[in-house]
Formats: sequence, C-alpha cells, structure tokens
Amino acid sequence: MTGVTAVAAGGLWMAAATANAHPLSGSGHHQQNSSAGGANAAGGPQAGTTTMRSHGDVMLAWSSGAGAAGTANGGATPTPAATGGAGAGTVTQATSTNWSGYADTGTKFTSVSASWTQPAVTCNANQTFSSFWVGLDGDGSNTVEQTGTEADCQNGNATNFGWFEMFPAAPVAYNQPVAAGDSMSASVITDGNGNFTLTLTDNTQGWNQVTHQTSNVAQLASAEVVAEAPSSTNGVLPLSNFGNVNFTDAMANGAAIGTGTGTANQLTMMSQGGATKATASALTAAQNFNVTFMNP
Repeated sequence: MTGVTAVAAGGLWMAAATANAHPLSGSGHHQQNSSAGGANAAGGPQAGTTTMRSHGDVMLAWSSGAGAAGTANGGATPTPAATGGAGAGTVTQATSTNWSGYADTGTKFTSVSASWTQPAVTCNANQTFSSFWVGLDGDGSNTVEQTGTEADCQNGNATNFGWFEMFPAAPVAYNQPVAAGDSMSASVITDGNGNFTLTLTDNTQGWNQVTHQTSNVAQLASAEVVAEAPSSTNGVLPLSNFGNVNFTDAMANGAAIGTGTGTANQLTMMSQGGATKATASALTAAQNFNVTFMNP
C-alpha cells in the first residue's frame, strides 16, 4: 500500500527501514470496557531497532462525573452537563483513564470527522506517548476504525507521524511527514456494510492519505474525537505533555458532535489514582473544543 511503512509480525510491528519511515510508537486508540480482555502491547522502538509494538485499543473504563465506577455501556450514569453552544443537545460528563475529548453513543454511527493542529510536545528524559484521532466504535464496543496522528517522546526528542487502525487488526503508520503546528484533518466513513474509507490529510505538508478497509465485525456503536494516552498490557502509558490541542469541525453522522446525535459524552482523562491528566473544554458551536494536558 502506497505510503504505508509498517507490517504486522507476530503481534509486533516492524517498521520499514526507510529514511522517511515513522515509528508507530504506542498510541492505544479506543475505549476499553473494564471487562474487556488485555490490550495489545504498546511502546516506542528501542534505540537502533525498527521494532514497533502494537496498540492497546479500547477506551478504559469510565465513570460518572461523581467518580463512581462504571463501564462504557453500563454501570455508571453520566452526569448531565451544560449544553455545548447554540443548537447543541445535552452533553454528559464522564471520566476515562486514557481518553479526553468527545464521544457520541446511543445510535448507529457511519461517519466522523474533525480537524486539529498537531501540538508541540514538551519532551524530557522520559518516554511518553500521545495520540489525536477520529474514529468509529471503541466506546462500548470491541472494534474500532480510526485514523489520526501521534506525538511521542523518546530520549528527549519528539516524533510525529500519521496512522490508521482497524482494530482488532494492528495499526499501520504512514511515511508522510508530520510536524508540530501542522493543520490536520481526518475522517472515517462507512457504508454500513463493512466497507470503510479512512482519510488523513496534512494541509500544511500538502499530502492526503486515503485508505480503504473492510470489517465484518464493526458494530458502529460510537463516534469520537479524542486525545489519548496510549496503553500497553501493563496499563496506560505515560502521557506526553502536548500542552493544548484544538479540535474544530467535529462531526458525527454529518452533524455537529454536540447537536444531539445520540448522546454526546464529554470525557476527562484521569489516572486510576484520581489525578486529572487532560480535560476537554465545553463545546462551541456544538463542534469545536480544546483538550488540555494537566500534568498529573
């Protein structure tokens, strides 16, 4: 496939050894129920190798605004929040250990899209990870169809790249350049019969990657636009300090994500110990919001 630099190999990812290859380094991408099985391994490549680990992909258990334990489709009842601007429906609040942003649930979803500016991560000696994406499924379902960008830190250096994923298949990295400050756009569209078109565009660098995929297990249970802390088999990985990421034109089923298409859930990322890791702002115009790193 043109532009793809990764090949699945025994549960790990082997990056193509090309000058433009970007290591797909540990963005777990969709929300996991507390009863779900273990996530795939995730993490950046070791120095001098081209090995990439696969992603843990479902959003980890979330709770109501009051903090009671729950799962994505049951247990806790999300707390109603303020509406997200003119024309918006009621937005509910919930917490997740790996997602912050907005997820719509409660109906069948066949499209999702948004734009964002790739944030500049602040790196130190620690290895950290972050991803920014749009997707269908993953909140209350065990499939996910998604595309977005990664911003990771290793040895004090930042790595940015784009990818797509059709979970439970492993993720695939693109070899086109991505840099902090780039204007990104993404969409996932399905005909409802198992055929998907995933599009990722870097408006600044001038490239557009369109990927056609199929899935006979996609449940189309949710649509989301989120920033994420990737996960491994040992749990959620350290989150990169991405500062602030601004999502605009967030749409689900062709309507603004907060206009009442299903139930819009405003997600705050919190550690299992209760520390706030990232917060999503209220919606403006029912479709624009920021996610802010909180340095837990």
